[in-house]
Amino acid sequence: MFKIAWSPVYRYELPEGHRFPMAKYDLLPEQLVYEGTADESDFFIPEQMSEADILLTHTVAYLTKLHTQTLSAKEIRNIGFPMTPALVTRGKHIANGTWMCAQYAMQHGVSLNIAGGTHHAYADRGEGFCIFNDIAIAANKMKSTYPAARILIIDLDVHQGNGTAKIFEDQRDIFTLSVHGAKNYPIRKEKSDLDIDLPDGTTDAVYMDAIKKHIPDTIRQFKPDFIFYLAGVDVLATDKLGRLHLSKQGCKESDKYVLSLARNHQIPVAVTMGGGYSPRISDILDAHANTFRAAREVFFCCKG
Repeated sequence: MFKIAWSPVYRYELPEGHRFPMAKYDLLPEQLVYEGTADESDFFIPEQMSEADILLTHTVAYLTKLHTQTLSAKEIRNIGFPMTPALVTRGKHIANGTWMCAQYAMQHGVSLNIAGGTHHAYADRGEGFCIFNDIAIAANKMKSTYPAARILIIDLDVHQGNGTAKIFEDQRDIFTLSVHGAKNYPIRKEKSDLDIDLPDGTTDAVYMDAIKKHIPDTIRQFKPDFIFYLAGVDVLATDKLGRLHLSKQGCKESDKYVLSLARNHQIPVAVTMGGGYSPRISDILDAHANTFRAAREVFFCCKG
C-alpha cells in the first residue's frame, strides 16, 4: 500500500517574493495523481503532533516561545519565516506526518511525506526554514515506543543536517549520516556519525560513487531496524541555494539506490522531501515526483 502524508496546512501563505517554494506542497500531489504515480486514496491527512511527543525532542522553553509567539527578532531571522501561530501549527502537522509515515512503513515497507525533512531545527531553536525537527521527533517517538529499535537517518539534502546531528550526538542507537556540499549552509557544521562532504560542482557519477561507498557499509555495520530518508532535491545543478551539479536523473538514481538498499535489507523506510530551490517550480516538482516514482518502482512495481 502506497501511503503519502499531505495536509492543506502544508502550503503556508508567505509574503510575496519569499524564496521558499510553498506552492510545491499543493502542486506535487496533483502531479502525482495526474500521472498515475499515486491515487487520491493513497493520501492521508495527519493531525497535529502532541505536545508530549514534541517534548521528547524539543525543550519546554523553546516550545513555550513558539506557543506564546515570543521568539526574539534574531531567532525569527534565523528561522527565515515570518512567525505566526499558523506556522507553528503547520510544523506540528508535518512532524506527525513523518511519524505516521514511519508507522505505515513498518506495515508496507515505505511511506512518504510530501513535506518534512526539517533537519536544521535544534532542540532549543529553529534555523534555515525549520521550526520543528520532524525526523528527530519521529525517531524519538519510535524509540519511546520501541526502545530496542536501531534507527538510521540518511540525509541527502545538499545542506548538512546540523540540528539532527546535534540532537542525536549522544544516542548510540540512532545513527546520523549526512551527504552534503562542503561549502553549503550551514557554515558551522555539527558532527554527524558520518559526514560525507562533497566539493562544489559534484556531478552524478561522483555523487553515486560516494553514497555507494558509504551507505551499504553503514547498513552492514550499524544493522538498523528502521531508516528515515531525507530526499532533498537541492542537489540539482539548477538549485539557487545548492552548490552541487546533479541532474534530475542522477537525483532519481540516488533515491532509487537508497530505497533499493532498504527493500533488499527488509528495512522499513520513511521518506521526507527536504529542500528544493530551483528557479523553475517545474524542476522542483519533477525532481520531487521522481522520489515517489522511484518508491513505487522499487516497492510496488510487481504488486499491482
